[in-house]
Amino acid sequence: MKISNSDINITILGSGTCVPSLRRTSCSVLIETGGKKLLFDSGAGVMRRLLEAGETIFDIDFIFYSHFHPDHTGELVPFFFATKYPTEKQRQTLLTITAGRGFKRFYDDLKAVYGHWIELEEGLLNIAELDIQIADRRIYKAFTVLSIPVVHNPESIAYRIISLQGKSVVYSGDTDFSENLIMLSQDADLLICESAFPDEQKTPGHLTPSLAGAIAKQANVRKLVLTHLYPQCDLTDIRAQCRRNYDGPLIIAEDLMKIEIN
Repeated sequence: MKISNSDINITILGSGTCVPSLRRTSCSVLIETGGKKLLFDSGAGVMRRLLEAGETIFDIDFIFYSHFHPDHTGELVPFFFATKYPTEKQRQTLLTITAGRGFKRFYDDLKAVYGHWIELEEGLLNIAELDIQIADRRIYKAFTVLSIPVVHNPESIAYRIISLQGKSVVYSGDTDFSENLIMLSQDADLLICESAFPDEQKTPGHLTPSLAGAIAKQANVRKLVLTHLYPQCDLTDIRAQCRRNYDGPLIIAEDLMKIEIN
């Protein structure tokens, strides 16, 4: 059993994108707080990264989806299929999947293709849809989650997880510059923020290092992690670009990187 004195433990499972890479798996984060394990997005390669981090799919209590693009949801079907595999470690506890409104229809469409192979036993799956027009929240025994729409896809939302001790982590998901994200991230202990392309290759619907830095600066976050990095970012000094606007603690994400919040 792993023992930690930290209030929140974060593992960057994937720091990359849809581009196949041995270094960077699709963007995904594992957050542990209050005895619960929260998975944020599950693109290709995430289940393997979970194993490399010492976890299994049966350990996950919650999955949060930022939006429905394949590089963020691609392993949902394999996750369900693997969960049904008859081993001594079959899922015994409830799995809650949280996403923006429209996810139930998205899941129903997947079931229309895969049928019972991705349907869990009765009582093992709960789906919670959050508002995609205004801020929303859910309060659980182990943590509180706040959400807010961001600028990417119609269903795109960012999340803020607040521990029982009041510590907070924000996961941006994919987004362009967003006043909503600034509001959600205000005074957060950690902002895990997409920074898909270098400044000179700004792409609609995505942030760059300097824009991520501007959001972190305006939100007064205590620490910033840049993630969702396309290969161009590894050929550029994205740290220097971010420093144009943000002078606080800064981390460039790598797969399996661990961060603690005390």
